[in-house]
Amino acid sequence: MFQKQDSRNFHAWNYRRFVTALRNISKEEELQFTTDMINDNFSNYSAWHNRSVLLSHLLEEKAQGYSLTQKVLEEEYEFVRNALFTDPDDQSGWFYHLWLLSQTVKHDRPLLLSTWPPNGSDVHVPANCSIEGFAPPRTTTVHSSAVYFPVVLYFSEAVRGVNSTTVTIKVEFDTDSDLKWRPLSANVYGCAQAWVAYINCPDGELHAPKTYPVKLKLGHSQGITSLNGTNYNHLSSIAFKVSMLPSDSIHRENIGKRTSWKDVDVIPYETNHENSSLLDMFFNLSINEGSEATASKWQAEAIASEIAHYRELLSFSNCKIGKLTLARLLIAHDAMISRNSPNASSVVNSEEVLGLYQDLIKMDPAHSEYYKDEYSSVLLKKVTSSRESLLCYCHQYKKSTSTEIGDLICLRLAKLSISRIGSFEKLLWVRLLDLSHNNLQSVEGLEALQLLSHLNLSNNRLSSFTALDPLKFLKSLDVLDISFNEIGAHTVDTRRYLCSSPLSHTSDWNLEELTTSGMKNVNYWEAYSTFKCIGLTELDLRGNAVVNENFRLFVSNLMPKLKWLDGEELH
Repeated sequence: MFQKQDSRNFHAWNYRRFVTALRNISKEEELQFTTDMINDNFSNYSAWHNRSVLLSHLLEEKAQGYSLTQKVLEEEYEFVRNALFTDPDDQSGWFYHLWLLSQTVKHDRPLLLSTWPPNGSDVHVPANCSIEGFAPPRTTTVHSSAVYFPVVLYFSEAVRGVNSTTVTIKVEFDTDSDLKWRPLSANVYGCAQAWVAYINCPDGELHAPKTYPVKLKLGHSQGITSLNGTNYNHLSSIAFKVSMLPSDSIHRENIGKRTSWKDVDVIPYETNHENSSLLDMFFNLSINEGSEATASKWQAEAIASEIAHYRELLSFSNCKIGKLTLARLLIAHDAMISRNSPNASSVVNSEEVLGLYQDLIKMDPAHSEYYKDEYSSVLLKKVTSSRESLLCYCHQYKKSTSTEIGDLICLRLAKLSISRIGSFEKLLWVRLLDLSHNNLQSVEGLEALQLLSHLNLSNNRLSSFTALDPLKFLKSLDVLDISFNEIGAHTVDTRRYLCSSPLSHTSDWNLEELTTSGMKNVNYWEAYSTFKCIGLTELDLRGNAVVNENFRLFVSNLMPKLKWLDGEELH
């Protein structure tokens, strides 16, 4: 009765689901009820939502008539299209279409997108690239002078269950069989996209070059699962070689010198450089293709068909949600191309997608921040889509007494107006990264870049130190520039990430440590939480509202390795 009075009331729909469960009414009957309700009023969002819930269960159970996902989804695309073409400005059907798209493109299982080192690579690891004195969690005590280098696994979605049972590493110079995998910036469920293990190389091995084969075994693992419970069925092994080089540190040869990010001090990376094989190693090696799932023919055809339909719709209706849907369809189409042909370009439609997001930013200013984030994601996919594309953003220093720093690639993604970072699976090799003069409000995801030693975040929109929390996981980070951001400028910063305060039960804090460590100032607890874990030698904080002499003294006491602060050498 109530649904006859208000067919869209979500309380009534919730109660209806309760009653149908008690009376054992079949899902097929309820699905037909949603069909009737939608035919009566296609603006009934609750009916569309209930339809998606019912179909999810029927497809998962492979009920009679619903065992062929292709047939069901094709019929549903046609069904919702009738509503969308009738009234393109009504959002109910568009949300259902988004659900259909997610069902079409979803993977059967999480994918291993990339690793560091890459499969089949021969990686040269100078001692100055390793993590000296860092003792990762393991059951065996390791001497503090040991040197480590990271092995990173980057998945298509957050997963859990990565451990020494599901992923094993065999390497000659690390005899500790109980190597520990740890999630990087895990969520509350213990899931993370990036996982890392640190392999121990004894100091004695670093006085002469030596190459070691390393093998990772991920095959036939049921232990690695995604948040929704999807398991891996099979993954191939990953093999690479590691050449440990003598410890001729960059920092020893450039002692007393500051890192420069100025345009005049760098030049485009020289592909004819005598050591350009380093560049080739980073860009030419393929990711483990054995772990990739290909898209079926019907999926690709379904996406292509939808693109054609909604291009037609936009030819006579300039609706914003239609533009957003077309952008998502084009992104999905590129992903399909990439999955089916690893050597094909994954950004065929990128220019059209970028244009659609630019239109949306103007049409719908209330949601412009979301569109800017999506624009940034597509732009970075385009930048990282190929070796040739990335070369346009790679630089090296003009003058250096160190042959090592001359080989290092500085990836400069400055002045691109990006508001969100992405494409981390293509950036695991990066050690020097310039993200200055953008619109970043967080650095979420950077924790995957375990080799990162130099980072420029100046002239962005970072508004609190908690936005820098992912940097805690970067054990190699040595140089950080966060000058001219908005840290301390917002009395109540609603844009920052939620974090543990000193009074929170979830905090890993030791307030006694903060108040008795010689700093005696709990006003800077956010900075303390971020910087206590990072062994920086250079830090630039200028241009932030939080900075004053007391804060500078606080930071210099907190980080004993700090040599340069705000452009001045510390004594």
